[in-house]
Amino acid sequence: MGPMQAEYFRRKLIDWRQALLDESEQTLESMRDQQREVSDEAERASRETEMSFELRTRDRYRKLIRKINEALIRIEDGSYGFCEETGDPIGLGRLEARPIATLSVEAQERREMLERQYRP
Repeated sequence: MGPMQAEYFRRKLIDWRQALLDESEQTLESMRDQQREVSDEAERASRETEMSFELRTRDRYRKLIRKINEALIRIEDGSYGFCEETGDPIGLGRLEARPIATLSVEAQERREMLERQYRP
């Protein structure tokens, strides 16, 4: 991967991380606003369901941000864009679609096939 491509993906990852952080902050503000007392049981249940959904979403974002940070480290150390199992280059199309990818399409397919075989 050339320096221009690495910079492109670095910028894409940084922008993605910032968008996730911004959305997480908005979620926190919304949750704080919804903390007021609710007298209706149905409304309380609805809010608890919404809050549970938001917390699950925030957890997914937290995990995704960790993966983005790991990808940024790989860009810095020069290992970004190479399959961690085979060492082969990961296709640019795959990186464009999933910039945090650590496996080539072939390695990912093998891993999924093994998981299906050994799943009870």
